[in-house]
Amino acid sequence: MPTFRDLLRSTKARIREVDTATAAAYLGTPRTVFLDVREPDEYEQGAIPGAVHIPRGHLESQVEGRVADRGAHVLVYCAGGVRSAFAAETLGQLGYTDVVSVAGGFNRWKDEGRPWAVPATLTPDQRNRYQRHLLLPEVDVAGQQKLLQSRVLLIGAGGLGSPAAMYLAAAGVGTLGIIDMDVVDTSNLQRQILHNLDRVGDRKVDSAKKTLTALNPDVDVVTYDVRLGADNVLDIFAGYDVIVDGTDNFPTRYLVNDASLKLDIPVVHGSIFRFEGQASVYLPHQGPCYRCQVPEPPPAELAPSCAEAGVLGVLPGIIGSIQAMEAIKLLLGIGDPLVGRLLAYDALEETFRTFRVNRDPECAACSIPKEQLVIAEYDELCMPHPLQPPVFA
Repeated sequence: MPTFRDLLRSTKARIREVDTATAAAYLGTPRTVFLDVREPDEYEQGAIPGAVHIPRGHLESQVEGRVADRGAHVLVYCAGGVRSAFAAETLGQLGYTDVVSVAGGFNRWKDEGRPWAVPATLTPDQRNRYQRHLLLPEVDVAGQQKLLQSRVLLIGAGGLGSPAAMYLAAAGVGTLGIIDMDVVDTSNLQRQILHNLDRVGDRKVDSAKKTLTALNPDVDVVTYDVRLGADNVLDIFAGYDVIVDGTDNFPTRYLVNDASLKLDIPVVHGSIFRFEGQASVYLPHQGPCYRCQVPEPPPAELAPSCAEAGVLGVLPGIIGSIQAMEAIKLLLGIGDPLVGRLLAYDALEETFRTFRVNRDPECAACSIPKEQLVIAEYDELCMPHPLQPPVFA
């Protein structure tokens, strides 16, 4: 009966091995992947910079999602070169065509003084909280750490901002900024789920912070109890990765659009009206902007406010959740965001339709260099409403 040594010897005869000096020459080269197959506790004590970590026991189930290019040059390493040999053979059986095992593994690499670092890791509590994220190859530990380091600004703590903020907080987005200068009113509670009866009369940003920090203490909630205007929009936006726009009037939407173009910050747009909602993503200078979609605001008589026409309370929960999803996709660089597309939802028909939105080559905002874009107030151009008006094209 063959011994373990016999099995290892026969496995090494079927794979390719390289020494650490040869492996080090590939650091940072295109289509090269360093794959660490050690256990999590070993990896957390130090690893080769940029290595993809998949414990040997999870290799078959996770590698296709983490290393999609089967033709990439994959250098597999473990602590001493044993587990990596078996892993290299497994990868070959899975269709990876250029795989080598690093002889001597990380121990030899470290002893020789080659570059290594202690990777950022999640605490045990965070691993438990975000466990379902960690099971997704598109997220995993690296993606969750990226979310924890991300900054998202929500404009409005109302119908759209409420579900968007709650799901972003639950997902572990590390910093959530919230702009709103209103107070909680009983009429808000039909749809604005950040708030409750005990907080009627409180500032909305304060109520929102209480809810979000109770939901997830990992999240730093930064509040802006101010009117967003041309005098402060650039200072407030600076440093955020994504803007989630739940504004309720056209002047603010144009202001948000222009500031995002000026600072190259993507905007996730949402709007609601009666039983209908819409969402889109404006990626500065890569797709259409809000002004490409709505060059001029409609007359006030054609755009009654929700206070005049009403809105079904659950509708912002659907659109706000879509906004949260789009923001997370942008932060993680996954999926196909709604760039150049307008997603329209009809609650009565329970249908979603997607419309293509083209970039306007003569757009007053995104067709000019961002340095020439002037941030100004737009109140004189359109009639603001107290609640969300429709902006269906």
